[in-house]
Amino acid sequence: MKVRDLIRLVEREGWMHVATRGSHRQYKHPDRPGRVTIPGKPSDDVAPGTIRSIWRQANLPGTPRDATR
Repeated sequence: MKVRDLIRLVEREGWMHVATRGSHRQYKHPDRPGRVTIPGKPSDDVAPGTIRSIWRQANLPGTPRDATR
């Protein structure tokens, strides 16, 4: 999965971009606690473990495997 696809997913779930530091983007949700950090350039591939971690932090529906199909 590419960084751009992951960004699209979290934004669709209501997360808003609030900060960037280098190639790391931070997202905040108006109703959920904490922040989600997505590392890398938009064209980079995201490691499977990083995808699972972001998925849990953002409490996204389904599983990461569902999104890649």
